[in-house]
Amino acid sequence: MVQRVLSSFEWWGDLKQITEIDDPRLVKGLAHPLRIHILRVLQDRVASPSEIAEEIDAPLGNVSYHVRFLARVGMIELAATKPRRGAIEHYYRAVGRLRVTDKAWAQVPKFVKDSLIGSTLDQIARVVGSAASNGGFDRKDGHVSRRSLALDEHGFSELALALKELVDRAHQIEHESAKRLATSDHAKPDIKTGLVLMLFDAADSRDAAVSDRRRKRSRAAQD
Repeated sequence: MVQRVLSSFEWWGDLKQITEIDDPRLVKGLAHPLRIHILRVLQDRVASPSEIAEEIDAPLGNVSYHVRFLARVGMIELAATKPRRGAIEHYYRAVGRLRVTDKAWAQVPKFVKDSLIGSTLDQIARVVGSAASNGGFDRKDGHVSRRSLALDEHGFSELALALKELVDRAHQIEHESAKRLATSDHAKPDIKTGLVLMLFDAADSRDAAVSDRRRKRSRAAQD
């Protein structure tokens, strides 16, 4: 089964803090919009609750509460502390990618799944849109493709496994790149790379497209 993706991070992981989530209550807790926004910020950089609150335009008290929750369950970690205005400010970063078990995902209410998937798609649109407007697809070895396939159950499962293996390989390539980048003679900066994979049942989208065409024909006939 293809891993579930949650906004700016994936449900895969290292499971030292929590590498695998098998409690549907925790998955439900992650669906809170503020927690998703916090994770999005911390996936890109180290930040304090006050900086996060300012960036996402949310009350500091609420942000601090959700930061503590995310730290408690091991999804973010303390990166540094700095004195600021007579107090100590805490700076956090995202820990990594997490995996949600099939069992936990199956027990999560549909509205929670919809929330998580919706947040993921919003995040993808933001990142891809930014890349497109800033030359992110200009590389000769970049890639964009879309396929409509007709598969049976076995074929769908087989393709899901192939995508999982591809993402596993992508993480391995990233790890190997990090080792090369760490060497002193590696002068070139790292390439901030985006990778988006989706596999889904497109039946609903086909039905929606047919319904949309029918509505347009109906309105045209009325006019």
